[in-house]
Amino acid sequence: MDLTLKVWRQDGPNTPGEFKEYEANGISEDSSFLEMLDVVNENLIKAGDIPIAFDHDCREGICGMCGVMINGHPHGDQKGTATCQLHMRKFSDGDRIVIEPWRAKGMPIIKDLVVDRSALDRVIEAGGYISVNTGGTPDANLIPVPKAAADAAMDAAACIGCAACIAACPNSAGQLFTAAKLAHLNLLPQGQPERYRRTVAMVDKMEEFFGSCTNHAECEQACPKSISISTIAMMNRDYIVAKFKDRRKAGQT
Repeated sequence: MDLTLKVWRQDGPNTPGEFKEYEANGISEDSSFLEMLDVVNENLIKAGDIPIAFDHDCREGICGMCGVMINGHPHGDQKGTATCQLHMRKFSDGDRIVIEPWRAKGMPIIKDLVVDRSALDRVIEAGGYISVNTGGTPDANLIPVPKAAADAAMDAAACIGCAACIAACPNSAGQLFTAAKLAHLNLLPQGQPERYRRTVAMVDKMEEFFGSCTNHAECEQACPKSISISTIAMMNRDYIVAKFKDRRKAGQT
């Protein structure tokens, strides 16, 4: 198939950017979106031009590195799919595709389609570690975990940290990402000792970089792992409980 790409090009974080058009000809419908960009870059290099910079790593929908706005949708408009697993058969011959980076103040553009996701790392780091017994390996079933809690924790742990939720949100809110990272620990017995301290630390750090949630639910629709916004409700509840506990400790209630 032959396509026309309108791609955002920007040399660096402090330079202005603009859209430029490129022809992508002879693209296999079985190739992934990133493989299509590889073909375009190979042609640019052969022509002596600078290739398009974009993030990628595992290309298996696991690492969370890939991620661009495709025709106004994070990762494209196929639900539950990362950019690297979006295949060109979802497009039609002759299509015009607009490709741009995530747009959020907390994730400034580094170059072209590459953004700085280090704010996500800062949020995770604020959560610290869970308390563990560093003795011998415990038996697998030593700590009973209800199946419903285990399933919900696994669903939240599917978050790959790609930041599509932030890019999709009109407020550039980081609630779904932060809530997912909290839920997969806070739902399990091993995560209970630091549950409330962790919640306050991560939410407060999140608010340094990102906006506030106003329940648009765009994040859930854009998430390549289809993580539910119910995790946000749990995070908000834990945050309120943690603040109430802090007030009681301070003798304010």
